[in-house]
Amino acid sequence: MTPRNEPAAGVHVYGPVPSRRLGFSLGVDILPRKTCTLDCIYCQLGRTHRTTARRGRYFPPGRIVAQVKKAVESGKRIDHITFSGSGEPTLNADLGKIIRDIKIMTDIPIAVLTNGTLLSRADVRRDLLAADLVVPSLDAVTPGLFARVNRPGPGLDVEAMVGGLEKFRRDFKGKIWLEIMLVKGINDSPAHLRKLRTAAGRIKPDRIHLNTVVRPPAEKEARPLSFTEMEKIRAFFGPAAEIAAHLAPEKQTEIPEEAEAAIIAMAGRRPVTAEDIAVSLGKQADEVLKILGRLLDRKEISSVRHKNRVYYKRPLKRPPSS
Repeated sequence: MTPRNEPAAGVHVYGPVPSRRLGFSLGVDILPRKTCTLDCIYCQLGRTHRTTARRGRYFPPGRIVAQVKKAVESGKRIDHITFSGSGEPTLNADLGKIIRDIKIMTDIPIAVLTNGTLLSRADVRRDLLAADLVVPSLDAVTPGLFARVNRPGPGLDVEAMVGGLEKFRRDFKGKIWLEIMLVKGINDSPAHLRKLRTAAGRIKPDRIHLNTVVRPPAEKEARPLSFTEMEKIRAFFGPAAEIAAHLAPEKQTEIPEEAEAAIIAMAGRRPVTAEDIAVSLGKQADEVLKILGRLLDRKEISSVRHKNRVYYKRPLKRPPSS
């Protein structure tokens, strides 16, 4: 049975896309779209209509690994192979096997972007030990703010989450970059920032990445902080902290491929600008805009204006009620 919202035509690999932190990142999506433990108010993919904390086996691992192998052999510049995409990757019970199988065929560093909610589980921590870089999120450390910002599924506890991150730090030999998403007027009070800094001190990440709402969020109440506000918070967190900012990486070497399919794959994982697409595919801006026009006409993607920028995304079909 095909899972609802499976990636188009079973495509689990997208990009490489220009990442502000990871260079050219080859995305690996191992979940049906919007399968997550959280329903964050700032999520660039929109609402999570059904949260879950139950791990499962969703797609054949061999199919995913074969697609990564093909991308690695394509000749494109790839700085990281990154598990992220359209949900919480640790929900896939095959995550550890997939990472280990990829590492057999390439020495490109493997990164996992996770919301950290399942790191209280020993099996999840074991799976992540195979990665080179883990980027967990921590936006709130009190139950009330965790509920307001992240809207967790049943049974998830923020203190257990922080404790799981502490345990993982003790065993993990790779790098941990802790990401904190700040939403104006919600989780940015001085009192809460002090609690976040204390929790970060327990976790001992190699870096702290402070972020704020840039792409179109799930809820209008999720508003960004100004650069000045972010800079003050960066100083408060100390020398390990930095503000996650857009990079301007060199353009990817153009590789002949089906550009429409590549754009649909990217837009299905996160809202992207025409500039993002041009850099990722190594194409001229006018060529990208023509392709986007065709996809918009066929309603395969949609566009939204946010903070004076136009983003393109693939519409998400809400699953029917049970």
